[in-house]
Amino acid sequence: MALPNGYSVNTTSDDQDSDTAPLLKKEVEEITVAVPPKCCSVRCNLAVMMFFGFAVVYGLRVNLSVAMVAMVNNTGNQSIQSNISNECPVPNNSIDNSSQSSVQPDGFPRYAWSSTTQGMLLSAFFFGYLFTQIPGGYLSGRFGGSIFLGGGVLGTAVLTLLTPLSAQLGANWLFALRFLEGFGEGVTFPAMMAMWARWAPPLERSRLMTFSGAGSSFGAFVSLPLTGFICHNLGWPAVFYFCGGAGCLWALFWFILVSDEPRSHPRISDQEKNYIVTSIGPQGTAHGWSVPLRSMVFSVPLWAIIISQMCSNWSYYTLLTSLPIYMDTVLHFNIQQNSFLSALPYLGGWVFSVSSGVLADSILERKAMSVTAVRKIFTFIGLFLPAVFLVAVGFSGCSGALAVTFLTVSSAFGGFSAAGVFINQIDIAPRYAGILLGITNTFGTVPGVVAPIVVGYLTTDKQHLVLGWNHVFWLSGAVSAFGAIFFVIFGTGKIQSWAGTDQEAETDICR
Repeated sequence: MALPNGYSVNTTSDDQDSDTAPLLKKEVEEITVAVPPKCCSVRCNLAVMMFFGFAVVYGLRVNLSVAMVAMVNNTGNQSIQSNISNECPVPNNSIDNSSQSSVQPDGFPRYAWSSTTQGMLLSAFFFGYLFTQIPGGYLSGRFGGSIFLGGGVLGTAVLTLLTPLSAQLGANWLFALRFLEGFGEGVTFPAMMAMWARWAPPLERSRLMTFSGAGSSFGAFVSLPLTGFICHNLGWPAVFYFCGGAGCLWALFWFILVSDEPRSHPRISDQEKNYIVTSIGPQGTAHGWSVPLRSMVFSVPLWAIIISQMCSNWSYYTLLTSLPIYMDTVLHFNIQQNSFLSALPYLGGWVFSVSSGVLADSILERKAMSVTAVRKIFTFIGLFLPAVFLVAVGFSGCSGALAVTFLTVSSAFGGFSAAGVFINQIDIAPRYAGILLGITNTFGTVPGVVAPIVVGYLTTDKQHLVLGWNHVFWLSGAVSAFGAIFFVIFGTGKIQSWAGTDQEAETDICR
């Protein structure tokens, strides 16, 4: 527990049974390590680099969602045009869908893609994303995560630069390119988890990990309106050149400034290095070539994470990929309004996720609750309350103000899950956190593949009908609520018996 002049860990052989105990376990031994300042520390600098890295990652991921509005030529697509309904009135300050002239400057190509084709293109990224989660987590846990995180972002950025060319060649080429982008980006989050397993002291985990992960919400918040602005003023191809260039620039700084673990960082102080290494203990070392796969498969706490993340991601990916289409086809916002209003939910999610990490660590530092209680409470708030407001969106009708308000509040409360289920892997098995995130994120990516296709199906032949989108939001709310209840019943914050290290076994403290 943090003291005015240091970090004190008092443990016995029975501490493994308490999910409030620090990771370092020594029998009848007190270890005092001075706590270095957080400001300008290497671990905080790493969190900042990850924050901007994931901001870039999500900029690369969502740029197509907004650019699609400018890329698709609804006027020339009779199958789409025949489905247009004016159930919701077009605002006076909006742009009629029949006139695309002011969406972007003239001279840029537009394509007659049906809603089904658009759904497949938006899903293509997640098809590729599925394949590299587990290998990325395994290799990051074995060799270190910096090369995989940096390489994943760099590879995706380079491919993004080729998007205009692939779109010109045809929808199949664009699908293949987005597949490869997802394939390259799939290693990033498992690599992040593997790095924090070596860098994050137990009592700072929530704030460090939620801050770095909040870069994804910040990236969506910034990139959505920026994409709309670029489309309107420079044309949709410029979106992909800008995002790709930003990713390449970030990767340059990442490879210069970041190391896999404290022991190998050239600029870390001895005080900070000793604090991190001692507080984490043997769980901060690389795992071997073999991993306890059988135990993982039959681990109920791991399945609690998997199911809950799948349910949470269903609504998240539905909004991430399809919200700009909803804003365009139902609420009739023009592309600049569309991109700005589509970004508001992610502003709320960003603020609440960072705040949840600070709050969770404060609760644990004061020993007011166990790790299990904290993870369950934050997960329930982060999944069940968003579900309520998603259902409310379905009752907002044609009111753009109500719809945007409910969506923003839903995503804001969703930020609480950042300090809950989304960092729970490092609680139950710190040493295998990278591969566990790879496993849970693989399952969690399935909604990213399926949700846009389901949205396309539910809104086919009624793109401008409120009822079709009501079904989308009601389904998302029901799935999210189920995930909240499932984790409360089966989740835990205790280190699992199969996650022990050889060093822990030798000291007879491995459960």
